[in-house]
Amino acid sequence: MSASTSVPTIDTLIHSRWIIPVIPEQKVYENCSLAIDKGQIIALLPSVEASARYRPQREVHLNRHLLIPGLINTHTHAAMSLFRGLADDLPLAQWLQEHIWPAERKWVDASFVADGSRLAIAEMIRSGTTTFSDQYFFPEATAEVARDTGMRAELAFPIIDAPTPWSRDAEDALHKGLKLRDDYRTHERIGVVLAPHAPYTVGDETLEKIAIYANELQIAVQMHLHETAGEVQQAEAKTGERPLQRLQRLGLLSPQMLCVHMTEVNDTDLSLLRESGAHVAHCPRSNLKLASGFCPAARLLDAGINVALGTDGAASNNGLDLLAEANTASLLAKALSGDASAMPAHQALASTTINGARALGISDVTGSLEPGKSADLAAIHLGELEQQPLHDPLSQLIYTASGQRVTDVWVAGRQLLRDRGLLTINEAEVIQRARQWRARIAGLPDAEQ
Repeated sequence: MSASTSVPTIDTLIHSRWIIPVIPEQKVYENCSLAIDKGQIIALLPSVEASARYRPQREVHLNRHLLIPGLINTHTHAAMSLFRGLADDLPLAQWLQEHIWPAERKWVDASFVADGSRLAIAEMIRSGTTTFSDQYFFPEATAEVARDTGMRAELAFPIIDAPTPWSRDAEDALHKGLKLRDDYRTHERIGVVLAPHAPYTVGDETLEKIAIYANELQIAVQMHLHETAGEVQQAEAKTGERPLQRLQRLGLLSPQMLCVHMTEVNDTDLSLLRESGAHVAHCPRSNLKLASGFCPAARLLDAGINVALGTDGAASNNGLDLLAEANTASLLAKALSGDASAMPAHQALASTTINGARALGISDVTGSLEPGKSADLAAIHLGELEQQPLHDPLSQLIYTASGQRVTDVWVAGRQLLRDRGLLTINEAEVIQRARQWRARIAGLPDAEQ
């Protein structure tokens, strides 16, 4: 047999100075390569061996880079990027009721969501995110942008009893959202799940109906929960139950449930989360900026509860950088617990990768660099002055790196970012559309963009 027939041809071979696969845990491989074919990882092996074993159609050399699984943003409101900086330095209730909700009623439509989602997806790709879970109006517009740009996405369609820019009421939202789920039922990168907005915007009757859909159709559920102490106190004063207890009573707490924020957790809450198998989406930077409270991530992780990270929307976070989020989450866990070993670097990275995949129910597809999984990858340049000397690439990733160091991104083997340049999005056009929206919202003529 000739050499040409004995060496298999594959799509891509990526050689990297360092690779952190996340699974196995706390492993850092040096001078190794990922072999990719038909969108999947087929091997992780030493570079010398990889070059001898495979004949790639494309070969990538990342000589000063760290290669990690693509980051997973478990909670955001992508289109709200167009409200970035609109109403800063305000508490949550005032921010929502006096600024964001009125702006949404006036401006949010399918075109707003499409433009805002494209801006957010571009930002997420450039900071290493390959999967995001979005909870916002007109999810069909976000789905279309995600589909066309190559991102992996979960659309958590919002369900609120009152009228919204997208739906007349909860029944209308369910009808539209379930139709969207049918439209994308077989799509390999896009899923659709249920998202009752919050305990104070959705009544028991609607939540019971959502629980039935979730159980019968095996659909995941995402909900803002225990976002502030005030929310929990008002619920207890009104019903005698904490929101988490109410969800348990209504049959919604399960491994399909993603509890977003969870800044207030007592012993009863901890037991309910652990026993139900529900997941938590921790959004530290948004919660800090709105002074909403602190999710006790280290305590939850120690109790065996899966904690993943989300950015929330850029209107309350001002950025969608998950590496910055991991840094904040780790530092916050140490400060809250009084333990410098709380949420170490490897756990912070896991919370942006495999934990996020588990929270979204896609850990068999992505979240780690294992053969058989989708080739969702991010490469981070660690050769700059700010990363020197480099004793530990994992430590440098969490404690010194940021999304601005991400140079290359792949989703399902397709490259979306090369040398910081977007390959599936027209950056100039995205910026121009954002400036037009800014002028419109500010009441300025287009000439004053």
